[in-house]
Amino acid sequence: MVCTSLRQWLAELEKKELLRHVHKEVDLRYELAAVGQKADGCYALQFHKVRNASMPVVTGIAATRDILALAMGVPREEIVEHFARAQANPVKCMLVDAKHAPVKEVISHKVDLGTLPIPVHHEKDGGPYITAGVLVAKDPQTGTRNVSIHRLQVLGPNRLGILILPRHLHHFFQAAEASNNPLEVAIAIGLDPIVLLASQALTPPGFDEFTIAGALYGQPLELVKCETVDLEVPAQAEIVLEGRLLPGVREVEGPFGEYPKYYGPASPKPVIELTAMTSRRDPIYQTIVPATREHLLLGAIPREGGLLQIIRNTVPNVKAIHLTPGGTCRYHVVISIDKQNEGEAKNAIFAAFSSSQEIKHVVVVDKDVDIFDPEDVEWAIATRCQAGRDVFIVERALGNKLDPSSDNGLSDKMGIDATAPLQAEPGRFEKIRIPNADSIRLEDYIETKS
Repeated sequence: MVCTSLRQWLAELEKKELLRHVHKEVDLRYELAAVGQKADGCYALQFHKVRNASMPVVTGIAATRDILALAMGVPREEIVEHFARAQANPVKCMLVDAKHAPVKEVISHKVDLGTLPIPVHHEKDGGPYITAGVLVAKDPQTGTRNVSIHRLQVLGPNRLGILILPRHLHHFFQAAEASNNPLEVAIAIGLDPIVLLASQALTPPGFDEFTIAGALYGQPLELVKCETVDLEVPAQAEIVLEGRLLPGVREVEGPFGEYPKYYGPASPKPVIELTAMTSRRDPIYQTIVPATREHLLLGAIPREGGLLQIIRNTVPNVKAIHLTPGGTCRYHVVISIDKQNEGEAKNAIFAAFSSSQEIKHVVVVDKDVDIFDPEDVEWAIATRCQAGRDVFIVERALGNKLDPSSDNGLSDKMGIDATAPLQAEPGRFEKIRIPNADSIRLEDYIETKS
C-alpha cells in the first residue's frame, strides 16, 4: 500500500516493526538528535515525551533503501528506475477544499515557533533548525511552482534564516528582490517519504516536483490553498508555516552541521518572516537528523533517478547508478554500463558531470560489477584501470559550496574508466565463478552445536 500521509506511513512502519516508541523524556538540545542518530538505519523513532513540548516528534522514517522501496511499493532494485519513470510521467495535483484538508484543522495568524519542538542537532549549530520542511514557492515571472528543502534556523518567534543554494529558489528570490518585492513561501512539515523524495528531484526550470509525488502515488497529490500567501501545500501535512522572503534583508545564519559531516559556516543569509501557521488538531513534528542515512538517501534516490534519465540520453546502455554513502550521496557516483563501444564510459562521465554540479568523482564499471558493493567497485578500479589512460581530471569546475575542500564552490572533478577493453583477448577480464554458488546455503552444510 502506498501511503499518502505521515500518519499512514507511521502505521505501516509499525506494522512492519520498523518503528520504535520513546517514552523517556528527551531534551530538544542534542539529546533527541543523539538518540535518532543511534537508531539511524535500524528503525524510525517516535518521541512521545519531549521536554517543554506539547507534541510528539518523529525521525528516521526513510533511513534505508529497503524502507524507501516499501514506501514506493516496488522491489529495492527497482526504486531508481521507478523514480525515473515517475519523473518522466508526472501526474497533475488535485486542489481540495480546506474542509477536506487535515492541515487546516487549526489556523493561527500569530506565529510562535517556540510552540514547535524544533531541535538543536549538533554541538556548534547556531540554534534550533527545521530540517524536514518542504518549501513551496512560485516563479514571480511565470507563476510556476517549485518545491525544495532548505535548512531553516529559528531567528525569532516568527523569523527564519535560510540557506539558498544557486538553484530554482535562488533565481525566484533574485527576481523578486530585484523589484524590491518579497517572495511568498510556505513550509510543509510532517510528510510521508514520497513527497520528501519528490522535492529532491533534479528537474529543469518550470517543473512542479509535486507532480512526481502524484506519479509515485499512482494518484494526484492533494493540495490546499494557503491562508496568507498565494500558494498550495499538501493537504495531509501535519504543520504548514506561511510567510515571505524579505527583500534586502540579511541576518546571520549558521553554523549548521550539514550532510558532508562538516559545519556550514555562519554568514548573513536571507530571512523569512512568517505570517500564519496551520496544523492538524494534534500535530506530529518531523525532523531529519542531518548527515544520517535518512538525510543522505532522501537526496540520493531522486538524484539517481534524474541522473539515470540524463546519462541514458548520452549512453543508452547505462544499467544502473549509485550515489555512494561514503561520497555523502552527492559527490561520488558509480555507473554501470553494458559497454558496446570504446569511449562510452567517458561519455557517461561527462554526462554525469554536466547533470549535477555536486558530483566530484565518477567511476564507470561493467555490468558484471556490483555498484552497491564498494569492494567490487574497488576491485574493478584495481584490475581494469590504468591511471595514465583511464583517469582524467577537470580543474576548477563549479561544485558545491557545502564541500569544505572547494574554493567557494570551485572544485576539481575526476573521472575513472574502470571498464574492461572490448578488444582484450577472450577470458582476460572474465570474472571467476563457481557454478551454483549462489544457491548454496551454508547452514545446510555446517553442523550446529546441540
